[in-house]
Amino acid sequence: MIALLRRRFDRAHSLYADLADELTAEQLGSTLADLPSNTIGGQLWCVLGARESYPRAAVAGEWQGFTSPLDAAGVTDPTAVRAALRATHADVDAWLGSIDPADEDSLTYALALLEHETQHHGQLIRYLYGLGIPRPASWQRQYALDEES
Repeated sequence: MIALLRRRFDRAHSLYADLADELTAEQLGSTLADLPSNTIGGQLWCVLGARESYPRAAVAGEWQGFTSPLDAAGVTDPTAVRAALRATHADVDAWLGSIDPADEDSLTYALALLEHETQHHGQLIRYLYGLGIPRPASWQRQYALDEES
């Protein structure tokens, strides 16, 4: 189970890395026009925060609050976003590798984190379509997206 979680998290992370490699500062600061939305960078801030917060809660045995490694300025800096994605990926992978397969509470947090990662993929797909930003090829393959839509 742990090996499977690590592989699935690696896949989710690789999609974020592919997206972050293509986003500009302007795109990271973009919102969906005429709709209540935060920025693309704000979506990634939440992804990064979950990567920091869920493992901390699992280790502590209870929720410890939500924090993110990037502040408001960092979420529009492509270099900072890419670095934070890499760092949090390494941290989560190390945490996943340390989980005792019998530790149901930690596994519950791990599954919740993977669900959170995927939920943001869906949200970001709407942003990319709504803002006319090309979807990376890996996202096209993973989610069978229609490039023409």
